[in-house]
Amino acid sequence: MGSSFAWWAKGSHKGTPVVVKMENPNWSVEELQAPSEDDFLVGNNPTGTREKERGKNAKQLTWVLLLKAHRAAGCLTSIASTLVSLGSAIRRRVASGRTDADNSSANENRTVKIRFYYCIKVFLWLSLLLLGFEIAAYFKGWHFGAPKLQLQYIFTAPFGIRDFFDSLYSRWVLFRVEYLAPPLQFIANVCIILFLIQSLDRLILCLGCFWIRFKKIKPIPKQVTVEDPESGENGFFPMVLVQIPMCNEKEVYQQSIAAVCNLDWPKLKIMIQVLDDSDDPTTQLLIKDEVHKWQQQGVHIVYRHRVIRDGYKAGNLKSAMSCSYVKDYEFVAIFDADFQPNPDFLKRTVPHFKDNEDVGLVQARWSFINKDENLLTRLQNINLSFHFEVEQQVNGVFINFFGFNGTAGVWRIKALEDSGGWLERTTVEDMDIAVRAHLCGWKFVFLNDVECQCELPESYEAYRKQQHRWHSGPMQLFRLCLPDIIRAKISVGKKFNMIFLFFLLRKLILPFYSFTLFCIILPMTMFVPEAELPAWVVCYIPATMSFLNILPAPKSFPFIVPYLLFENTMSVTKFNAMISGLFQLGSAYEWVVMKKSGRSSEGDLVSLVEKQPKHQRGGSEPNLDELKIELEQEQKAKKKKHNRMYMKELALAFLLLTASARSLLSAQGIHFYFLLFQGISFLLVGLDLIGEQVL
Repeated sequence: MGSSFAWWAKGSHKGTPVVVKMENPNWSVEELQAPSEDDFLVGNNPTGTREKERGKNAKQLTWVLLLKAHRAAGCLTSIASTLVSLGSAIRRRVASGRTDADNSSANENRTVKIRFYYCIKVFLWLSLLLLGFEIAAYFKGWHFGAPKLQLQYIFTAPFGIRDFFDSLYSRWVLFRVEYLAPPLQFIANVCIILFLIQSLDRLILCLGCFWIRFKKIKPIPKQVTVEDPESGENGFFPMVLVQIPMCNEKEVYQQSIAAVCNLDWPKLKIMIQVLDDSDDPTTQLLIKDEVHKWQQQGVHIVYRHRVIRDGYKAGNLKSAMSCSYVKDYEFVAIFDADFQPNPDFLKRTVPHFKDNEDVGLVQARWSFINKDENLLTRLQNINLSFHFEVEQQVNGVFINFFGFNGTAGVWRIKALEDSGGWLERTTVEDMDIAVRAHLCGWKFVFLNDVECQCELPESYEAYRKQQHRWHSGPMQLFRLCLPDIIRAKISVGKKFNMIFLFFLLRKLILPFYSFTLFCIILPMTMFVPEAELPAWVVCYIPATMSFLNILPAPKSFPFIVPYLLFENTMSVTKFNAMISGLFQLGSAYEWVVMKKSGRSSEGDLVSLVEKQPKHQRGGSEPNLDELKIELEQEQKAKKKKHNRMYMKELALAFLLLTASARSLLSAQGIHFYFLLFQGISFLLVGLDLIGEQVL
């Protein structure tokens, strides 16, 4: 042992002092005192030297403690400044007085919306009344530490010694035990069963995804050795029609048109249709001018504008497919205005149709340019990553059916024609055509390794409207397609998958139990404690499902708790949309074009810069005038842009916070924390503090 210490002493160097770096806002320790020879040679170390070393070490420890205290003070200062800015934002929201009612669409059924809001308000005021009643009872000695009530006190205590309040409260307890708790517990049990079924479905999808990864299963196109006479390349180069439907997309039209025009495909075998439904004359001129520029460069591109703009996107696509030259094309690729396909997109998707005559659709995965823009886009990225990585991929591999995502996909035109073409009967024309094509026997291929970049909604208002359409449309379609599914000549298993899994479980049951169980029943069980929800329903299973949902986006693990809370918060919008679509209410037919920020990927910016000199022509004065008009309109739009308060979310926030206060009286720990943080989540969303902030 002594030789070991001697060896260490020979190889060691003398101790160095503490070096402190002054970094704003915190300090950091660069080096600490290293061990010296005297630290190990105890016998040869004089007492004075040892005392001196102790003093030096004590000073170093003091420095370290001071630095840590300074860092803690810096963290507290940051938290305080964040709270101050949050408070000022809340004051601005309240002072402005703008609510979601100020921006209601003309198509939205105001009566239904107001009734839904009033129902939530009734629950809120009732909960406040009951909370005051329960607090008074608590101070009168009515202590219930568990949901199982001790009714012996009620029946054995002499009536004469009880005052009026005790008599009233005992009658309330008996009333809720006899009449409220049984139906509430029954509804809770039904929602728990639905919750477990949906969780099992989610677990099976994840296991299927793990199996695909473990076995490295992926669609592989057949190799083609035939040389194309025009390009001189070996490959499969059929005639492809590319469509870009857009409506008032002045922020993104340039980059989307440029990305599609740069697709690597023989020029004589591709036709690009820019389907402009804009009602703004300036936007029409800008898009038409952009198309003309690419035409001058030899790109086979045409501009189409409808005079009668019926049927939204479905009507636009249907009108474009009626052109006489469409019969010369075998496939059609569709890209929304904010999508930017890579140049090799067609070369990686179209070959999957080769010698697969029963394949009607090849769908690519979405990727997002602005996924790290704010908390809202990060949470959306988690949801959509699970949708593509797990849901779409598993369904594509095992059953060859999934919902068409409306863009970044290639259709066989014959499959569209066999399925009846585009119909304007719902706001989810993409899901409509996919369901009808599947009933006709066509198979779908999903390519998880082929990505197409796009934008996510950055404001809560835009995301809310998008989710409303995505959840009301499927219920519209379910009503219309159910007879066709039952009569279709497909297997019973496919009918079961489409009716129960595709529509009922994932489109109807999920928003129903999520809103009913966690936003209505759970708060009610705090005031009617005889009906209870187990802790595993409130905490453990939701946490497990959130963990599974976040696996396809592993970098988002720090946001697992906000994701869980936000999904429950969005349940009010999804539930409202589901009811609107199921019962054909006015807001089910609402279609709002999402405003884009016009963010471009690095590659798109490079391609646009390279094309810039070619775009310059002698007669550029009209373009400058148009750009001036466009800038003026953008400035006006920015002035009109503002955050607002959402009344349903705020009412639910106070309802959940009231229920969390009631749970303290029953000492229900997990329920209290869940209700508290869920109420805060509703409060932040209701004050529009989660997405894009407008100063």
